[in-house]
Amino acid sequence: MKSMKLTFLIPVLLLLVLLSALAVVYSKHQSRKLFVELNSLQKTRDAMEVEWGQLQLEQSTWATSGRIEKLARQRLQMTQMEYEKIIIVKP
Repeated sequence: MKSMKLTFLIPVLLLLVLLSALAVVYSKHQSRKLFVELNSLQKTRDAMEVEWGQLQLEQSTWATSGRIEKLARQRLQMTQMEYEKIIIVKP
């Protein structure tokens, strides 16, 4: 009886060991796949951060007061008000 249990138990244990080994291989494969994807996403993030910095620099260049004043003078024919023509209205 003990021998029968043993002959049944050994193949079951062997099958479980093989399944466990396959699970480890699959887990490692998934881990490496996700690591490659993570590296790819980090490179994309770094490229986007560089582009964001360039866009912020460009925006600050476009928003300088000197440039806005120049455009106001050119496109809208605006001029600086002369002090003598300023009227202050008191409530």
